[in-house]
Amino acid sequence: MCLAIPGQIVEFSPEQPLLAKVDVAGVKRAINIGLLADEPLELGDWVLIHVGFAMSKIGESEARDQLTMLAALGEDAQAMEEVRGYTFAP
Repeated sequence: MCLAIPGQIVEFSPEQPLLAKVDVAGVKRAINIGLLADEPLELGDWVLIHVGFAMSKIGESEARDQLTMLAALGEDAQAMEEVRGYTFAP
């Protein structure tokens, strides 16, 4: 099953404005934020990520609930493997 994974924005790429670095349970990866171009994003914001793309901005409480749900479904390990695979060429 492929679910959206919450991540917290920790850095914006000055060279590539459509990329941001997120922290997902201690794993930091670059994601594409282009789909949220009309949404003001700031450091510390939470986003739902699917296959390396931020799909929507969410609150911290919703992010925590999503992480809890992934663990309850036994999908947390698979979700983390997906996050580890995110990569964007410069």
